[in-house]
Amino acid sequence: MKLVLGLPKGSLQESTFDLMGKAGFPVSVGSRSYFPSTPDPDLDLVMFRAQEMARYVQDGVLDAGLTGRDWVSENDAEVVEVGELMYAKQRLSPVRWVLAVPEASPVQRAEDLDGKLVATELVNTTRKYLAAKGVDARVEFSWGATEAKANLVDAIVELTETGSSLRANKLRIVDTVMESVTVLIANPKAWDDPEKRAKIESIHMLLEGAIVARGMVCLKLNVSEDCLEAVSTIVPSLRKPTLSPLAETGWYALETIVDESVVRRIIPDLKRAGAEGIIEIPLNKVIP
Repeated sequence: MKLVLGLPKGSLQESTFDLMGKAGFPVSVGSRSYFPSTPDPDLDLVMFRAQEMARYVQDGVLDAGLTGRDWVSENDAEVVEVGELMYAKQRLSPVRWVLAVPEASPVQRAEDLDGKLVATELVNTTRKYLAAKGVDARVEFSWGATEAKANLVDAIVELTETGSSLRANKLRIVDTVMESVTVLIANPKAWDDPEKRAKIESIHMLLEGAIVARGMVCLKLNVSEDCLEAVSTIVPSLRKPTLSPLAETGWYALETIVDESVVRRIIPDLKRAGAEGIIEIPLNKVIP
């Protein structure tokens, strides 16, 4: 059994390759190649633009693929959404498609665009958004560099994570058209195949585990029975810390998963409370 998985080429490529590696599927690809390699013998990888991914999964060219929910919706693709994967180009959070205009524009709300011209790459979704608000505007497809066209049309609908690029181009956000996250999608026939479905579910579980592990570390330490209570009250954990007796009577090994942001605060406190041999270990995956 070979599963053909589509990976996004473009803005999500670097973060996707990094995530795949953390999940246990290290990916390598030549600068001009669209066929990455990975050590998994059951996996064939192909790269497509995120905008096209849902269509190729729907048509069975790919068994599964990673793309944005926005492009699944934009293409009205008949695919199985296996699950969300909360990562993007810059942050572990949803991205937004926003309606934006130049700072000096008189437009204050979507309804002000009646009879106007809007440029976007997300044409179908934008048309539905405007129609739902009773706005009769002309929506034209933009082949890229949409922000640069904002002064040539009445408004744009553009993707943003932080809004910094819009601000740099002196654009003002009027409204959010939709939020989107990365999703793993599957072809319905591939999903009905027990072997392929099991493989797709495993990939999703491992990718999700890699996302959960970002920003978390494993802390290991030794502590005497006399100091155990004091140390345990300092240590946060996903569950209760793992406690194992050491060969030396009256001593324990304590292990826990914590947010990396709290480590610099709690390690000195742990040491003062009697912990010894404190080790901080980075994580690739955390499977709840």
